[in-house]
Amino acid sequence: MIDQEEAVMEIIVNAGQSRSLCFEALQAARQGQIDHARDLLRQADTFTRQAHKMQTRLIEQDAGEARQPMTLIMVHAQDHLMTSMLARELSEEILHLYQRDARA
Repeated sequence: MIDQEEAVMEIIVNAGQSRSLCFEALQAARQGQIDHARDLLRQADTFTRQAHKMQTRLIEQDAGEARQPMTLIMVHAQDHLMTSMLARELSEEILHLYQRDARA
């Protein structure tokens, strides 16, 4: 049985790190450092995978039977994960725009 508090903190920390790296990537892209920006996004992906892996473990443990209590902190962790995933997707699109403008 996964300790819910530890699981939630793992999701929050990893998702937060991923989000931070996405914004660092955007700053690098703004400065024309496209390769560095891509590297930062790859690093962000590693943290997102860790957060998502824990989320999946919680879902599997719950097995659709409401075994896991839904707490405010759990909802907060899910918000962090989804926000970081959205930041990653948008960062990729914005990076393409910076790259296109650099070629023009």
